[in-house]
Amino acid sequence: MNILTLNCHAWLEDRQQEKIDAIVERIASEEYDFIALQEVNQHKEAPLIYGNIRENNFAHVLVERLKELDLHYHMTWDFAHYGYDIYEEGVAILSRTPFLSTESFFVSKTTDPDNYKSRKIVKAVIEGPETPTTVYSCHLGWWHDEEEPVKHQLDELLRRVEHDDHALLLGDFNNDAFIRGEGYDYLMENGLQDLFHLATEREGDATVQGKIAGWDENKKSLRIDLMLTNAPIHVSRHAVVFDGENGPVVSDHAGVEATVFWR
Repeated sequence: MNILTLNCHAWLEDRQQEKIDAIVERIASEEYDFIALQEVNQHKEAPLIYGNIRENNFAHVLVERLKELDLHYHMTWDFAHYGYDIYEEGVAILSRTPFLSTESFFVSKTTDPDNYKSRKIVKAVIEGPETPTTVYSCHLGWWHDEEEPVKHQLDELLRRVEHDDHALLLGDFNNDAFIRGEGYDYLMENGLQDLFHLATEREGDATVQGKIAGWDENKKSLRIDLMLTNAPIHVSRHAVVFDGENGPVVSDHAGVEATVFWR
C-alpha cells in the first residue's frame, strides 16, 4: 500500500492554485491507496453540495481534479472547529477503494466549534490487499496546553484504537518526535509504533521548519506529522515530501508518504 499524510493549510497559502496542482500531480503520479489530510478547510458560507461538504471543501476540490485525470477517490470529511472566523476546518481521508465504514468523533474535552482547540478524528475502515485497514486522520493538540491537555486526547484516541486489529494513525500530532518525555513518547509507551523507525529506507525526517501557527516561538525543525500503527507491518520506504527537495512546498507542513504491507 502506498499512503500519504499532509496538513494542507487549505486556502491559507499564497499561490494556492499552483500548490493544488502540485498535490494533484503527486497523487496522480504515486496513486496512493489512501490519503489522510488535515486542516481541510471550506468557507462556511459556500454552498452545500452533499451532506456537510461545501463546494470549496479542499479535499473535494482535490477529488474533482483527480477525476479529470481518470483517478477516482472516495472521500470522508468532518468539521472540528472554525478557523480564522470564516472556515470550517476539519480532517479527511481519501481512498481508491470504497470505505467499508466511516465515523468521526471528538477526542478533545471541548466540542465547541468556536474554540479552535476542539479536535475531531475521522476514521475509515478500508478494504486492503491483505486485510481491512482502519485509518485515522488525526489533528491533535499540544502537550503543555493547560486548557486542553493533549494527554486526554491521546487517551481517547488510544481507547478507540485498542479494538482495531490493523490500524494506521496518520496526521499532524503536534507532538514533536525529537522531544523526549512528552506526547510522542507517551504514544510509543502505549503500544504504537512509528513507521519512520520501522522503514527499511528513509528520506528526510522533519516536517516543519521554524514558526507556524501553534508553534509561534519555534525556531527549530519539528517532526510532528507522523504515521503510527498498532500492528506488525513491513515498511519498505518512509519519506518526507512537499519539503522543497522531494516535491515543491505546498503547505506550512511537509507531507509524509510510505510504502507498507501488513505482516
